[in-house]
Amino acid sequence: MSTLPVIAAVDGSDDSLVALDWAFDAALVREAPLRVVHVQQYAAWAKPDVLPAGRPVPEDDPVLDRVRRYMDGRVERPETEYAALAGSAAMELPELGTAAQLLVLGSRGRGGFASLLLGSTGMAVARDAGCPVVVVPKPGREVRDERPIEPGLRVVVGLQVDTPDDATLSFAFAEAALRGARLQVVAAYAWPLHAWTAATAQIVPPSHDQEAVEAETRTLAEGILAPHRERHPDVRADPYVAPGDAAGHLVAASRDAHLVVVGRHRRRLLAPARMMGSVTHAVLLHAASPVAVVPATPLQE
Repeated sequence: MSTLPVIAAVDGSDDSLVALDWAFDAALVREAPLRVVHVQQYAAWAKPDVLPAGRPVPEDDPVLDRVRRYMDGRVERPETEYAALAGSAAMELPELGTAAQLLVLGSRGRGGFASLLLGSTGMAVARDAGCPVVVVPKPGREVRDERPIEPGLRVVVGLQVDTPDDATLSFAFAEAALRGARLQVVAAYAWPLHAWTAATAQIVPPSHDQEAVEAETRTLAEGILAPHRERHPDVRADPYVAPGDAAGHLVAASRDAHLVVVGRHRRRLLAPARMMGSVTHAVLLHAASPVAVVPATPLQE
């Protein structure tokens, strides 16, 4: 097991305590230390002629005091450290990801609008952190999907068969192995396919039938999954191949899931800045389960 910590970001809100519970369990199952971090907004808006007080320390932080009381009485617990930092959470937390195996935070903290399911801090951390980021939603979030769900623990991962990312799949398989969970692999394909012809200025119907496109998508998915299955022979990985919007399928699959795993948008030569990606963005906003956003494979960034 990695000795890098699982970091839980707290801000005094009930949402962050829900995320803390998830991080606590993740640290236990990984046999990793737990680091509880509170970033205080500190001196960012101070006037130039005003000297800030000393940097906060954990003993002076009421948010961390509340967390300590919340954690009291837990018999089995990981090695736990508390840290108070100063500055902007959207800037400080991503930096912590360079020395963590997982960073966990709630979907919306203090000061946000009630209608927003994920605040700007959560988006920034999920986009910029150097490690996988798990965003834990408020309990009770629902999605509309009436398809029957097989009983048992389930991890969901999104797979783009044309541009698969090894880091995302590796994280999903490892999480399923740690939990003894089934892995549901969602591979969506665009349908119907239409082409625009300049000669006739018309949209023409596809030249392939849907069954052929679905079969090809499934074949590609099985090939991509093969090496991961070899590394994790105890993980049952079931491809779910369906037409339509990948985000919609992932959100639907999040119902009663332990975790949904998605990749972060790869950097490109003409777009070197880190980007979230539209599918990942939509899943973060609407999924009913915790969502893990995994940085792209380093060699592919």
